[in-house]
Amino acid sequence: MFGWIPVVMILFKRFEARLAASIAFVAGWMFLPVAAFNIPALPDYTKTTATCVGILAGAWLFDKDRFSEFQFNPADIPMVLWCTAPFLSSVANGLGAYDGLSQAMYQSITWGLPYYIARIYYSDLDAMKILARAVFIGGIVYIPFCWFEMIMSPQLHRMTYGFHQHDFLQTLRDGGGFRPMVYMDHGLMTSMWMVLGVFLGTWLLYIGELPKKIMSVPTLYLLGMLLFTTIMMQSVGAIALLFIGLLVLILSTRMKSSVLVMVMLLLPHLYIVTRTTGTWDGRNLSDFVAEKFSANRAQSLQFRFDNEAILIDKARQGTLFGWGGFGRSRVYDDKGKDISVADGLWIITLGQNGVYGLFAMVIAVQWPVMLFLLRIKAVEWKSREWASPAVMAIFLAIYMIDSLMNAMINPLYMLFAGGLTGMMLKTPEELYLSLRNRGHQMKINPGNELPKTRFLTVPQLSRSRFIG
Repeated sequence: MFGWIPVVMILFKRFEARLAASIAFVAGWMFLPVAAFNIPALPDYTKTTATCVGILAGAWLFDKDRFSEFQFNPADIPMVLWCTAPFLSSVANGLGAYDGLSQAMYQSITWGLPYYIARIYYSDLDAMKILARAVFIGGIVYIPFCWFEMIMSPQLHRMTYGFHQHDFLQTLRDGGGFRPMVYMDHGLMTSMWMVLGVFLGTWLLYIGELPKKIMSVPTLYLLGMLLFTTIMMQSVGAIALLFIGLLVLILSTRMKSSVLVMVMLLLPHLYIVTRTTGTWDGRNLSDFVAEKFSANRAQSLQFRFDNEAILIDKARQGTLFGWGGFGRSRVYDDKGKDISVADGLWIITLGQNGVYGLFAMVIAVQWPVMLFLLRIKAVEWKSREWASPAVMAIFLAIYMIDSLMNAMINPLYMLFAGGLTGMMLKTPEELYLSLRNRGHQMKINPGNELPKTRFLTVPQLSRSRFIG
């Protein structure tokens, strides 16, 4: 992974900066090892670290003016709160400022740096299109690797880097076969990556934003192969989220309303409130799954609910900022054995960083989506200009729902968040100018004006209160 930094710098020398950054993130996430090197006095060196450092170094050498484009805005505060939450947790629990600073640095690299890079590189429509196409092509590239591991078992990471990145038993599927991991942390993460590729590819092809052929192969054929591969990976939850996302996107554009996306944003809040207050224990849902689908899946689901319950009880005993690190948020028996299993990102965050950290994390992910919904009308999501940002916004809403059951942190998602935030902070004139420079025409505020909101005025493109 240490050799990845100079490779990324070479990309910046050979390609346009936004394309270089997109290639670096997509290729790095797809093929670098799932490993963490411990460096004294610094956060662990991971493939996210390598990619972010490489991009910043390449930008400093070949695109230095780009840094001057970033100006901190109140809209960035949710991400700052989330990145600094570990520091407050460590201090509140007497673990020391050094531990807090170390944890905050790691969180900033994992979440904050991709967000910052997106703010300087993906805050315009053209850049978001480049990123969207890169992710779609990345999904296509992964097809043969996924099929290899579905047939031969997940061995590519071990064959390339000498070790398995996760528990091999979790790759076994009911009825035989394997769920591929390729070079990602877990099979569920790989499934969500393929789902993202299908989601972007389907909408962009429908809108006409993708070429009809890629490398002389019909794009529709490639998309079909990508969808078929994703279904064969047997990740029911990820596939369900894919079709929900597509359905919400299609219905929203036809209804000319973003209300369905708002419902998606509310679901995690409802889940968290009902679970932490004990209002809902999940038993009726697991019974439904057992009756309609599979007893094994229902048992797995109820196991998650039961473990969430004991972890919630432990979290209640902690501070507003949680228990901090070192496994202090876990539950142990009389002999000191860890008897808890934390699957969802939300319950992990609640235990470690408390109510404060959980609130900061949820808002950091959802805030860019809210800005997008307030700024861009649903009727515009099927235009070529806004197709990519619309998919990314809805996928962030999907990701927060997925985080209720899984803890799959992907820096690409924070590129979406940072890019959406950066675009929504621009004036209508700036966005219109970028489109006009490309030869496109977009109507600004045709017809009747919509009512003003607390944050911004909302015709097709509107001015935000956060714009200085």
